[in-house]
Amino acid sequence: MSTSPSVTEIQVENVTFPPTIKPPGSTKTLFLGGAGERGLEIQGKFIKFTTIGVYLEYNAVECLAVKWKDKSADELTESVEFFRDIVTGAFEKFIRVTMILPLTGQQYSEKVAENCVAIWKSLGLYTDAEAKAIEKFIEVFKDDNFPPGSSILFTLSAQGSLTIGFSKDGSVPEVGTAVIENKLLANSVLESIVGKNGVSPVAKQSLASRLSALFNDCGEKAAADNGKPESK
Repeated sequence: MSTSPSVTEIQVENVTFPPTIKPPGSTKTLFLGGAGERGLEIQGKFIKFTTIGVYLEYNAVECLAVKWKDKSADELTESVEFFRDIVTGAFEKFIRVTMILPLTGQQYSEKVAENCVAIWKSLGLYTDAEAKAIEKFIEVFKDDNFPPGSSILFTLSAQGSLTIGFSKDGSVPEVGTAVIENKLLANSVLESIVGKNGVSPVAKQSLASRLSALFNDCGEKAAADNGKPESK
């Protein structure tokens, strides 16, 4: 898009996700697509572990609107294909995972790896290259611990590289800790959050709702540019 989408910040628990962000290892500013928490039902009580914000490159709105602009927010939330298009879209994405409860790097990386491998095996795509990428992924995290308020940062380039960064205080570093050149891994990190069995239904709903509104804004602007009344 020639201009950035108009978006607001999102507050999840005590974590604020700003409307725009410049990810580690990127020269671009991305907008906040959606955010929510991740938790698990434990002994009848829902325990929240992390908050998750998903950011997208500005051109994602135009790219996705071509196919999805006529769908409601509810329809988008329920569409596996819509989220696959976000995951595989040729635009940059950024994920910020901020801790509510403390986690070790090993706990976090092994769970993400498990989810990614499950996705690949379901698609028949698990090869030696992915196995090596997972090994490197786990290695990056093994000596780190993440207290409440600290963040794990993932930058997914349009070409498919995955930049991993860490923040202890809510700031976003300019450079990541490691880069893994594996498009399937990069995509699967995001898919494990917003895909068919994604770990944050709230983030999925937020993403669908906010993008639906942006698609409408895009349509209104296009109609105004053409000098035509907006079609209902």
